[in-house]
Amino acid sequence: MNQTSRHTFDAAAAARLAAPFAGLNIADGIERLNALEPTQAAATVLALPWPRVIDMFDRSELQHASTIIALLPGDDAARLLDGIADDRAADIFVELDDATRTGLAGRLGAGTLASLRTLMRYPPGTAGSLMTTEFVSVPAHWTVAETLAHIRHVERSRETVYAIYVLDAQTRALLRMVSLRRLISGDPEASILDVAQETAPVTVAPLLDQEEIARLIRRHDLLAIPVVDDAGHVLGIVTVDDIMDTMIAETTEDVQKFGGMAALEKPYMQIGFGHMIRKRAGWLSALFLGEMLTASAMQHYEGALSQAIVLTLFIPLIMSSGGNSGSQATSLLIRGLALHEVRLRDWWRVALRELPTGLLLGTLLGVIAIVRIAVWQIAGFHDYGAHWELIAATVGAALVGIVTFGSLSGSMLPFALQRLGFDPASASAPFVATLVDVTGLVIYFSIASMILGGTLL
Repeated sequence: MNQTSRHTFDAAAAARLAAPFAGLNIADGIERLNALEPTQAAATVLALPWPRVIDMFDRSELQHASTIIALLPGDDAARLLDGIADDRAADIFVELDDATRTGLAGRLGAGTLASLRTLMRYPPGTAGSLMTTEFVSVPAHWTVAETLAHIRHVERSRETVYAIYVLDAQTRALLRMVSLRRLISGDPEASILDVAQETAPVTVAPLLDQEEIARLIRRHDLLAIPVVDDAGHVLGIVTVDDIMDTMIAETTEDVQKFGGMAALEKPYMQIGFGHMIRKRAGWLSALFLGEMLTASAMQHYEGALSQAIVLTLFIPLIMSSGGNSGSQATSLLIRGLALHEVRLRDWWRVALRELPTGLLLGTLLGVIAIVRIAVWQIAGFHDYGAHWELIAATVGAALVGIVTFGSLSGSMLPFALQRLGFDPASASAPFVATLVDVTGLVIYFSIASMILGGTLL
């Protein structure tokens, strides 16, 4: 760890580093700090007012936070971790290498170290890993006035004061929740229980998944949700801003998978060239191997193609239509599963919806294709031959079959993956498109053999 002291920067150097941050709000300051190299950012941090530094490190938008911490003098790094919220400190602390963590552990305050050990024992993506231990709680026998006085005393050291948790004086178990609004408008001499919610607060277990937490926060319109153990003791709270940051990261990961690649752990500009190749090459190679089956299918129908070259004109149209319909269905179902709008047991209901949907959409596209072929033939834009009506019927019928298959397979694939324990987002649009491409060719040429047999074939 760099042992440079804050005080080794002379006043002129400190002023020069801090000058660009003068007058900037926290968000703009973070953006400017993100634009610097880690060593420059660490030097700048040492030159800025300490309360401003803590405010910036408290935000997850700050990139390279762990790298900057590692470059700071040990005492300053420990002081910074002591000053920020415990859940944010845990996120940074876990990214440090073992040597840096060991060196910092002896410098951290006892309370911070205990909180870090508590938070780091829970798996990533669970309520326990997301929660902060800095919340406001009061015993049930306090008055409104006593509670307000307590909030004034501790508010700077708490993640949020908008929700106050009322605990049993003896067991410390959670009884009720009071909003700050109800507290301020209450009679100062009234019991805290008189202004508390009448119903028991919504709680979560420490191992609950982050997506379920987000669903509960949205459903009950909460600013924070308490994490409790089996005895009802409050271990911490998950705030709405923390779950939003987590869900944005989760959504980013899903979007990257939709594009047919492995998810990136860091922002695009922070990923090394070799790491980027590894993330993209695997899926790209798998999709390429899948598309090779398309070539095999075309080889199988090479005789039909040689007899009716005109059929090749519509292969891109057929393949793209099936892939597009499958991608639509996959995107809808992946999002529906993520938001719990549909569940695994609903697969048959989804199939019954997608089957007529695919038939109708395929019919619509088939009619458009038939009209287009007829107009081009009659207007003289292109001559499809003496049997152009049969060709139009082949393309139209093939579109009905391929779009229907695409919709059905695209909607069922996320269910199959989730049932097998995989992330449904792995059913990305390119993967579905590749699957439908291969089967689409088989459907197309099978229909062509039936309609054009004895004429062109």
